[in-house]
Amino acid sequence: MASTQLQTETAPVIEETDDRRAIIELAKEFAESEIAPLVQSYDEAESIPRELLDKMGALGFFGGVISEEEGGLGLDFVTFADLIEEVSKTCQILGTFVSMPSGLVGGSIEAFGTPEQKEKWLKPLAQGRIFGAAGVTEPGSGSDVAGMQTTYRKEGDEFVINGAKAWISNLDIAEFFVTFATVDRSLKHRGVTAFIIPRDTPGLKLQPYKNKMGFRPICTGDVFFDELRLPADAILGEEGEGFKVAMTAVERGRLGVAARSVGVTQACLEDTIAYAKERIVFNKPISEFQIVQSKITDMAVAAQTSRLLVRDCAQAMQEGRRARELTSMAKMFASDMAQRSANDAVQVFGAAGISPEFRVGRMYRDAKVLQIVEGSNDVHRALIGEINLGLRSNGEKKA
Repeated sequence: MASTQLQTETAPVIEETDDRRAIIELAKEFAESEIAPLVQSYDEAESIPRELLDKMGALGFFGGVISEEEGGLGLDFVTFADLIEEVSKTCQILGTFVSMPSGLVGGSIEAFGTPEQKEKWLKPLAQGRIFGAAGVTEPGSGSDVAGMQTTYRKEGDEFVINGAKAWISNLDIAEFFVTFATVDRSLKHRGVTAFIIPRDTPGLKLQPYKNKMGFRPICTGDVFFDELRLPADAILGEEGEGFKVAMTAVERGRLGVAARSVGVTQACLEDTIAYAKERIVFNKPISEFQIVQSKITDMAVAAQTSRLLVRDCAQAMQEGRRARELTSMAKMFASDMAQRSANDAVQVFGAAGISPEFRVGRMYRDAKVLQIVEGSNDVHRALIGEINLGLRSNGEKKA
């Protein structure tokens, strides 16, 4: 589903089209009819029903910005962000699934994969027939990709990997892992190579975490590599090019978190408005109390400003710019606003806010994690400051 663009004197603007409206409306209807009745139960069970993911795949929701030639929808980035937001209003974990094939999991294969790798992994991934995972974070390093401890060595035509990754998602259903290892830690980013590892590879061990505070339905945990052997065709890109592979989709990942955060904020706003109109205290609805009105105002402003920042970021990416600063701004601000909005929502709901009867409690738990994933907000705050001080490049260049 290719986007339609309207040329202006400044930059191309994503035009409102029937295709754009149709996919967002389809996502809204699906979320209300298929996701909403199940989300509380699968959040408690810490497992998303595979049939729900299969239904989403059949509707094309995982195609994202992956090109139609590679099995995707070929969406523009603005529509992509809107789609993630719409799904995330009901379940931001499924918003994560919508974004994953277009992020590092699939985006790196689209950019660096061989025709054979794209046919085997990318097409079924974009069509929702299989799922994948990205293994970057390690027990001792999160945002410091170049400082990874996982290593590899060459033995003849094979590559032997040893090490571990932490907080890796999709351990239960991933058919393959896009991961990274260094040939020599002293080389920093120059020594890193990217690999595609099939799930059934000997030497691969998966250890899920249980009872997480937030992000409960997605299976997350440790990945261990113990003398894991791979053939040469498992390399993604060129040897020593792994850091470049890892960075190629980082902005997409941050855009996805930002869009999910907007969905959480919007859900908190809508639920708080509805509850405030119905809850009676001192013989009048709490919507008439100024303190409640103030919190709702903050949520409304947070949702709109976050959404505008996300769309500005998405528009920049549509133009082919890396937009490092914009993606950091969008991710940091939108997730901060989601956490604040969820906190205010639970406060307005009072005791009801911690009841499973209402989703604001789940939003509260997930919003905290949104401030941490895809680079903690402290890291993004430092990055934005360094860019504005001229200490770091913004990385804005044509792809």
